[in-house]
Amino acid sequence: MSETTTHQDGTPRETAPGAARQSARRPGTDGRPAGARHLVVGLLIAVLSAAMFGTSGAVAKSVLTEGWTPGAAVTARITLGALILLPFVALEMRGRWHLLSRPLAWVHLALFGLIAVAGCQLFYFLAVERLSVGVALMLEYLGPILVVGWLWLAKGQRPRPLTVLGIGLAVVGLLLVLDVLGDIELSTAGVLWGLAAAVGLAVFFVVGADDASGLPPITFSALGMAVGGLALALAGLVGLVPMAWSTTTATLAGLTVPWWVPILWLGLVAAALAYVTGIAAARRLGAKVSSFVGLAEVMFAVLWAWLLLAELPAPVQLLGGAFILAGVVAVKLDERPEDVHPDTGPIEVEPIPD
Repeated sequence: MSETTTHQDGTPRETAPGAARQSARRPGTDGRPAGARHLVVGLLIAVLSAAMFGTSGAVAKSVLTEGWTPGAAVTARITLGALILLPFVALEMRGRWHLLSRPLAWVHLALFGLIAVAGCQLFYFLAVERLSVGVALMLEYLGPILVVGWLWLAKGQRPRPLTVLGIGLAVVGLLLVLDVLGDIELSTAGVLWGLAAAVGLAVFFVVGADDASGLPPITFSALGMAVGGLALALAGLVGLVPMAWSTTTATLAGLTVPWWVPILWLGLVAAALAYVTGIAAARRLGAKVSSFVGLAEVMFAVLWAWLLLAELPAPVQLLGGAFILAGVVAVKLDERPEDVHPDTGPIEVEPIPD
């Protein structure tokens, strides 16, 4: 028994038996079959990534209060994360080192490392210098909306009503979680830097979801962080980002710990594991859904601040978390396989006798 599939132009194409039995496409970029289990796993990985990214603020604060500058803490975090992943890169790339000879791979790595890693962090800190932390975060987390706009303009994926509803719910949730409804002082330069950070966040999900480079998640994350760490280090050398660190002990979860404990946590959990799982989730779910699930990072940041710094969340923040969750659910319900890979529809399979 053999089977035939159709090319894009409708001409028949013979394949090996059983090679093309699935007509559904996974919401990614390589067209592999999708299923409920595949999507659930992707969602779980995305939530895990958001939870680990969410630790960065509370853990970093323990060293920032002891003399570390944000630039130094971020550079240490990203550089250490890349170093931790290097041994796994050697295993993951065995027999596939030729992938690094592709120009597309380095284009993606440059976009990811310079804009999604280094740029996003740098722009956010520049925004924080001129705005409150809440407003700066609010501007940065406009990233998922930019993802929807990019998919509309570049891929022709016009947002449907449920996606628009999800955007509205998520924005309201962010306003409540970040408590930016109080006294707000705006700076034009600060707003522009915050919007630049949102672009960096959007690039993280768009480029992270695109596996056209062929680089697997660990390698892509490690090399991207290496590029970003080098860029931040250069920014520090030219004085664009202040760099200072300290070996003073830190206080974390009510305990006095050596300075290297929070730094190791930032490198291992908030960088190495967070970026790898973030890329893996984006490739399973696509840029739009993964970016909205990434909004959970804000809720986890509040939770970790409560657990590690005893900063209790207010009831309005918990309400905001419910709005964000509702927005994510609305966007996910609106997702269709062709939204992420619109150029190829289902391939009809017709078994023919020998």
